[in-house]
Amino acid sequence: MRCNRTVLALGLGALLLAGCNREQKRRVAVIPKGTAHVFWQTVHAGAVAAGQEFNLEILWDGPPNETDYSRQLEIFDSMMNKHVDGIVVAAADKTILNASLDRAAKANVPVVVFDSGLDSTNYVSFVATNNYQAGQLGARQLARLIGAKGPVAMLSNAPGSASTMDRERGFQEAIKAEFPDIKIVAEQFSMSNRAKAMSSAENILTAHPELVGIFASSEPSSVGVSQAVKSRNLAGKLKFVGFDSSEGLVEDLGKGTIDALIAQDPFKIGYEGVKAVNDKLNGGTPPKQIDLTAVVITKADLEKEEIKKLLHPDLAKYLGK
Repeated sequence: MRCNRTVLALGLGALLLAGCNREQKRRVAVIPKGTAHVFWQTVHAGAVAAGQEFNLEILWDGPPNETDYSRQLEIFDSMMNKHVDGIVVAAADKTILNASLDRAAKANVPVVVFDSGLDSTNYVSFVATNNYQAGQLGARQLARLIGAKGPVAMLSNAPGSASTMDRERGFQEAIKAEFPDIKIVAEQFSMSNRAKAMSSAENILTAHPELVGIFASSEPSSVGVSQAVKSRNLAGKLKFVGFDSSEGLVEDLGKGTIDALIAQDPFKIGYEGVKAVNDKLNGGTPPKQIDLTAVVITKADLEKEEIKKLLHPDLAKYLGK
């Protein structure tokens, strides 16, 4: 009798353990280029929203600085060592993670790349704004603002960042192909740092007082240019098209320091990246590339409901802050 009770207890324990295993959440690592800027915080919120919808545990970690490539590599390898079920990553550099993606593929850990691509194709899906087209949007908007003629400058982000390099190439090639009377006379990098961006913008403005317009290809670059424009009282005189958004950039757009912003939907980028990994984990085949569109936002657009929702996501709902 005692033996039967023991067997029964062991059987019940096994059933309970099996039930716990079925209920255990899959773990998905989400690794951004950096964590400091509002763009990445909004990506985080989108990833958490998808995690809630698909019953996934989201492990969010990234380097504070977008140019700390070695730290991102360490985080990726750490997530692999934690045996996560899937990884969603925005490559800070287009080459440094290639071997790590190969390792993940050999371990049957699906990887979705988001926002910024890399040279490897050893991933499940690539989720991003069509950054080349977004750069073209910036060129055409700036051309409209300056009457399609005159000297302009571009404040780029950082070497090796595929997403911003595509934007910059789109801007350059659209200017060259469509606007022969516009000349790009200066280009500098912000290194994805706001203070460096302001310094670089100041250098450009000092060297080229004849400028009629400027394009910035990222959030930190845009913040730096905006600060330089304000410090020199050039609002309304120097036409300025920025990229991405934050509360400060939106405020500057409303005040006329910035003439237009090219805005992505980082919440959707985070959501779609996690969704693609979830689809793969459940036996699906997500598209190899998921293109999202950017939009031009001017001061006149700020009261539109869809623009308010895009520019002011409810981060507290998902991140608790």
